[in-house]
Amino acid sequence: MANNRTTSDDLIATPSALYETKTKTILFATDLSPTCAVALKWATALARTLDARLLIVHVEQPGVPYGGGEVYSDHVFDQHSRTLLKMLEQVKPSDPEVPYSQRLASGDPAAEILRIANQESVDMIVMSTHGRSGLPRVLNGSVAENVIRHANCPVLIFKAPLTVLRYQNKPAG
Repeated sequence: MANNRTTSDDLIATPSALYETKTKTILFATDLSPTCAVALKWATALARTLDARLLIVHVEQPGVPYGGGEVYSDHVFDQHSRTLLKMLEQVKPSDPEVPYSQRLASGDPAAEILRIANQESVDMIVMSTHGRSGLPRVLNGSVAENVIRHANCPVLIFKAPLTVLRYQNKPAG
């Protein structure tokens, strides 16, 4: 893990071989949940078909209270970021021939996905959605909806399969 920092303070893992040789880029946005696995398979297939590279992005929201309401300080937040980057480094295309790089950004997820997409002049954004509706969507907004509305490139959205949602929401016991 290289933990290279860009000028925008994103954390970037060491890109795979041939990443810099590709001219087309597909940004794959992940929240590191199992629901993103299906979207990653499709993003990988698209990258292979279009002879593109994958830029795998996760955005953490700083200053979010955890547990009993405490907020991480900068020192703890840096450790948290390194932990997230290690998790992000496990998100890889299933096809070893598809070049990829991973980037961890911090801020509002939709705004950061759009910033990186514009900065990198990506050709397409692929992401999944949890398909929330009602009050959870009103309270949290929809990252996917904001990305669709404001992206300067095509956006492909995958809804989590019902079986994955049922497994995640399975009652304990």
